[in-house]
Amino acid sequence: MQPASSPLLVVDDNEMNRDMLSRRLERRGYAVIVVEDGKRALEVVDTQQVSLVLLDVEMPGISGIEVLKTLRERYSAAELPIIMVTAKQQDEDVVEALGLGANDYVTKPINFAVAMARIEAQLSRRQAEAALRESEERYALAARGANDGLWDWDLRSNRIYLSARWRFMVGCESAEIACHPDEWFSRVHPDDIDRLRAGIADHLEGRTPQFETEHRILHSDGTYRWMLSRGLAVRDRSGKAYRMAGSQTDINRGKVSDALTGLPNRLLFIDRLGRSIQRAKRHKNYLFAVLFIDLDRFKVVNDSLGHIVGDQLLVAIARRLESGLRSLDTLARLGTDPTIARLGGDEFTVLLEDIKDVSDAVRVAKRIQANLLQSFTIDGHEVFMSASVGIATSTAGYERPEAILRDADTAMYRAKAWGTARCEVFDTEMRNRAVARLELETTLRRAVERQEFELHYQPIVLLDTCRLKGFEALIRWQHPERGPVAPSEFITVAEETGLIQPIGWWVLREACRQMRVWQSSMCAGVTTISVNLSGKQFMQSDLVDQIEQVLKDTGLDGSSLKLEITESTIIGNIDAVVHTLLRLKGLGVQLAIDDFGTGYSSLSYLHRLPIDTLKIDRSFIANMSEDNSAIVRAIVALAHHMRLDVVAEGIETADQLAQLIEFGCKYGQGNLFSKPVDSEAAGMLIPQPLPE
Repeated sequence: MQPASSPLLVVDDNEMNRDMLSRRLERRGYAVIVVEDGKRALEVVDTQQVSLVLLDVEMPGISGIEVLKTLRERYSAAELPIIMVTAKQQDEDVVEALGLGANDYVTKPINFAVAMARIEAQLSRRQAEAALRESEERYALAARGANDGLWDWDLRSNRIYLSARWRFMVGCESAEIACHPDEWFSRVHPDDIDRLRAGIADHLEGRTPQFETEHRILHSDGTYRWMLSRGLAVRDRSGKAYRMAGSQTDINRGKVSDALTGLPNRLLFIDRLGRSIQRAKRHKNYLFAVLFIDLDRFKVVNDSLGHIVGDQLLVAIARRLESGLRSLDTLARLGTDPTIARLGGDEFTVLLEDIKDVSDAVRVAKRIQANLLQSFTIDGHEVFMSASVGIATSTAGYERPEAILRDADTAMYRAKAWGTARCEVFDTEMRNRAVARLELETTLRRAVERQEFELHYQPIVLLDTCRLKGFEALIRWQHPERGPVAPSEFITVAEETGLIQPIGWWVLREACRQMRVWQSSMCAGVTTISVNLSGKQFMQSDLVDQIEQVLKDTGLDGSSLKLEITESTIIGNIDAVVHTLLRLKGLGVQLAIDDFGTGYSSLSYLHRLPIDTLKIDRSFIANMSEDNSAIVRAIVALAHHMRLDVVAEGIETADQLAQLIEFGCKYGQGNLFSKPVDSEAAGMLIPQPLPE
């Protein structure tokens, strides 16, 4: 072995023995200190590092036995090995020395080979124990630094050691926890226990290289906290595990906190909501409420200022919500501090516990809305926000936290439907509407797959002669169970779900196909087919290419197709809109602005749009009062000035027809001439003049 880094100490009152032993040890590469008595030996040990002591038993003054006693009071046998040097007849001294903590002994006259073997054995043991002690200290420091709890499971005896830190994590003292694995497993959440046991079994049976799983564990305060457990098995020569040890890390904060704002996340909010539900079951008069907060037009901030500013705004909103809720006790007389969470995106929730009635929740919601209306300064930008709030209370006797959260969300959407910065309290009618809407969306998707739609056609006529000039194609849905479903009921859902795109392209293709059939068989009469183009279709990058392909596939000339686009569709990047419209005009397609006057004002850019027709919305025609008459007259005059055609929609009476002719409106459509009819009935109208 390598010589010790610290010197050996030889203590002997015989000079010849000291010299002989020190010279031999030095030839072996050891550094040696020699002293002649016990007093000097104690001084050396106190002032210098010594790796081992060769200590003579019999010395004048302080005996070797006394020196041994003194040294053992200061150093353990592992820290400072001591080999006693005795005469052969000193057996009693050897026994006493070994009893006092001597590591070994050699007898005089010294057999150097034997002495050397015993010295090296003690030095090797000292080095090994020092390394082990250093390793244990390093491991203990690392464990304390990581703040982990430790566990060590003897699989043969089925006893488990749980460290003080592990016990602290579950809020228990040492005396409260036995050494049985059930102390661990009985505290694990019922939803997680099977996964935990399966993870342990997989590792013990060799299917995984190590054990690692996340689970919730019950704290003594009654809450569940998320832990990460890791471990490794120790196996015998046959590969069977007989021991398993590992650590437990508290990951509750990262697991239940929103990474951006630091607020509780959905997981923690659901957990607290569940406890409120259980409390409401135990206490008859206990009432709580959930506020579902959704920021109005937050997407505008992200789109205009970027996501970094958007994230900073969310953090500022979270802080303002927190500070606002802390000052609400007198406002709402809350019995418990509110819990605010971020569910994701721009959605926040608040749990108000032990309120008196729903009016408390409404007052809190309105206070929150008022606080959010104050401006935010983010990265040099002044930003104004508002929020829509939905409220659901525990009066409905909820069984699951997800249910009350769902109803608060439903109420929030109801509030948002009425405008910005509104608040709505959930009622069962909202749920019925939400369920009906979901059912409608589901059946609408099936309708697209099963092609349950058909087109009806409403004539567009010359008003002065009532001669047919074209048709507008209008979609109808014949539900196999409900029968006819009004477009007003399903078109909005189709737009919100994106189904309007496949539906819109089907309408266009079918209308063009039918128009080509009429032209081929009747060779006259109808000149154009009008088709509504949805906003989502218009925004497609391949819009023009797809329309060109439809015309090619159906054989319809572009001049026979008129696309109707609403004002709201073309609001935005006017240059891009004009470019798209010009490309459509390049196909020979005619263009009309539908429902003119009901959307955004188009006057500032109307002259730039390559359109052919303005369609006056039926709402102006239905009530031809003095004001509406003036609006209709102005639209007709504007169209004439810009050399555009005008089509009046929704003409129902002869008086309306007469007024429109007086104003100079050239074209119209409405039930006065014909309701929308199927293709067969529409075909019957083509060769015949329509009745005046």
